[in-house]
Amino acid sequence: MAKRKIKVMIVDDSALVRQTLREILSTDPEIEVIAMAADPYFAARYLSKEMPDVITLDVEMPRMDGLTFLQKLMSQHPIPVVMCSSLTEQGSQTAMKALEYGAVDIIVKPRLGTKQFLEEAKIHICDVIKAAARVRPRQITQLKVEEKHTADVIMPKPTGKALPKTTEKVIVVGASTGGTEALRLFLEAMPENAPGIVIVQHMPEHFTAAFAQRLNGLCRIEVREAQDGDKVMVGRALIAPGNHHTLLKRSGAFYYVEVKDGPLVCRHRPSVDVLFRSAAKFAGPNAVGIIMTGMGDDGARGMLEMKQQGAYTIAQDEATCVVFGMPQEAIALGGVDEVLPLGAIASRALRLCA
Repeated sequence: MAKRKIKVMIVDDSALVRQTLREILSTDPEIEVIAMAADPYFAARYLSKEMPDVITLDVEMPRMDGLTFLQKLMSQHPIPVVMCSSLTEQGSQTAMKALEYGAVDIIVKPRLGTKQFLEEAKIHICDVIKAAARVRPRQITQLKVEEKHTADVIMPKPTGKALPKTTEKVIVVGASTGGTEALRLFLEAMPENAPGIVIVQHMPEHFTAAFAQRLNGLCRIEVREAQDGDKVMVGRALIAPGNHHTLLKRSGAFYYVEVKDGPLVCRHRPSVDVLFRSAAKFAGPNAVGIIMTGMGDDGARGMLEMKQQGAYTIAQDEATCVVFGMPQEAIALGGVDEVLPLGAIASRALRLCA
């Protein structure tokens, strides 16, 4: 019996974007585009006949904007929605509001470009749709994982023992689908003297800056998008910039980040595995590793490497995850010391770093 496909509706006022998205999604045998609409009014008419599993929704449209339609959907017919946004500053800010209003994730409007860009965009967009479809309990099934790079392409595995303990502690965090809200709750619980934190949240380029800016206005600690060479310090959280790998490095007793290019690792750039491997190598027992909600297995191997180098590792529990994929894979691989609900992770990490 054939596996049921994920049914997707595309809502965008651009015919070119609708057609490009349809072509991208049609390359994946697990996804079926069942409808396309030029604006929310046409979409609403279709929804009265058939409900898709996932909707991709343009942020800026005539007659009714994406945010207004999203709010109506969430109040009347809750359904996983992925926002499709341009790479403008305004688009990034609006997309952040969409996540607050209940959108599952963000994708960047597809555009013509190099073959590498289109190939990577296809991988990311299809994975986001699959993750969105799994948000509802009936959709939680194991999906096929294609061949992918490991962190080996960015840096070699740790050899021997990590650098010795210092008085400096560091927390490294990885998250994906559902992670924007999970990270908000985690960082809001951090006091002004919290240890330095480095975060990988799977998010497109430019959106991480808006995300960091939003969190900086909500939290007691400083939250900013990481730049190459930024110091990891008490009272600061650095968020890996979209489309760039971010590594933890050490100089004497202090830590800093290296931001660099490279191929997709575990289908992502930035990759949690890359951050965690660097923490294993340069921080070892000085680090606390945390893996949060998200689909796939990015971070699982890196978390095991952290544990093997003496770090303490924590996974978010299934009950509080939007998608339990990443924590589940890390647990299954044996890389997790403790499984905790989201609300208990911050206090536990602070105690471990005290």
